[in-house]
Amino acid sequence: MKSISFVLLMMMVLPVFCQTKDTKAIILLDEVSAKTKSYKSIRADFSYTMENKQAKINEVKIGTLTLSGDKYRLKAAGQEVICDGKIIWTYLKESNEVQINDLDNKDEALTPSKLLSSYTASYKSKILKDRSATDPNEATIELIPNVIKNFTKAILVVDKVKKQVKSFMLYDKSGNIFTYKITKYQTDLPITAADFTFDKSKFPGVEVIDMR
Repeated sequence: MKSISFVLLMMMVLPVFCQTKDTKAIILLDEVSAKTKSYKSIRADFSYTMENKQAKINEVKIGTLTLSGDKYRLKAAGQEVICDGKIIWTYLKESNEVQINDLDNKDEALTPSKLLSSYTASYKSKILKDRSATDPNEATIELIPNVIKNFTKAILVVDKVKKQVKSFMLYDKSGNIFTYKITKYQTDLPITAADFTFDKSKFPGVEVIDMR
């Protein structure tokens, strides 16, 4: 299975220009972005599925993403990725090791705040459905990246009233489909700087690999 942090970071490559003819989609995405950026902190629990019908793969994981601006902490699939805005620590539970990188060395990645708030600069967008069969406040939006790299499209589902992301699906060139469903969304929780740094004392015997 691909690294879950890698899949998330694929969503953070931001080309400069947006090309879209769907005004309703761009307005809704701008509203979601503004609402998300208004929070001092966000904690989202999510389920994560990787599916490849041809390869008969269907893997399900769960995780938690905590973020505040450019700082974040991601726990999922035996990994813990922590960033204080300048340095990224990637802890691998199976091998009990942590890799340390400068943020600038992470393959054009910006921050997970982009995952929940930045769409208009990255994609051509259009609304596929302005409501679902079970929820009139749910909109489904197709996002096609302006610059095709690792994935070909994303399908984003948002709550039009709460202005929140509910789920999204990524389709990559290899036929993999990555589905993320947010199961719990909390905002403005109390956080400290320690939430976004790696504390070696809490990981006995950890091997530190400094790649800076």
